[in-house]
Amino acid sequence: MRQILKGGEPFFFPGDEVGCLLTHGFTATPQEMRGLGEHLASQGRTVLGVRLSGHATDVRDMTRSRWQDWIASVEDGYQLLEDYCSKIVLIGFSTGGAISLYLAHTLPTIGVVVISTPHELPSDPRIRLLRPIIRPLSIFYPFNPKGPPDFYDPEAAKARVQYNHYPLRAVPELDTLFLKMQEVLPLLKVPVLFLHSKNDRFIPPEHMNANFDLLGSVDKSRILVERSNHIITCDTAREQVFKAVSDFAERISGKRE
Repeated sequence: MRQILKGGEPFFFPGDEVGCLLTHGFTATPQEMRGLGEHLASQGRTVLGVRLSGHATDVRDMTRSRWQDWIASVEDGYQLLEDYCSKIVLIGFSTGGAISLYLAHTLPTIGVVVISTPHELPSDPRIRLLRPIIRPLSIFYPFNPKGPPDFYDPEAAKARVQYNHYPLRAVPELDTLFLKMQEVLPLLKVPVLFLHSKNDRFIPPEHMNANFDLLGSVDKSRILVERSNHIITCDTAREQVFKAVSDFAERISGKRE
């Protein structure tokens, strides 16, 4: 019996010695990174899009996943890429960006791309109010439904492969992950590119700026795109995002086609 959601599978595209490790976001699947992965592969890069623990199967699986499990999923991908590549770029979307930044402190990487990544949990007062009791509350109210999609590109919304609910038990794990990321940001020295949408109503650009300001790297840059929602790898600005990522990977790897 099939366990992984159709369209949410991990992917691998063999290429040159420059490896791009792509990590998707919270409650999502590798689908939101596949277009970017295909673009990087067309430039000759070796690309691996990982599937985070508890994702792309059944939302109930996320209630058993911890932040360390998500880290381990990406570490597994890194170990696989090491067999093919001498240089690795960590590329993460949203929660995947936080994981990539955290791992950049311990794993050899030539650079990091951070896409639509939070600095902390969304500033919803209900989250902060309920934070101390989320674990016991999740026993009685395990899932919170998501709102309607806000894509600028309606076709991109139709292609989305994700969970339609947020697992309450996973929220404290997300909170811990962001705190761990914040701890290592001042220690990072590798080149980092930040990408975000001016129109992101879920994670506003202020989150990008907070991460940027805390980052210890000298080689750091940020790009704001327009007319896209939080998921800029799939919405109308995706081609601009793809080019920015591939240009960054080319520059830091010294690779020219």
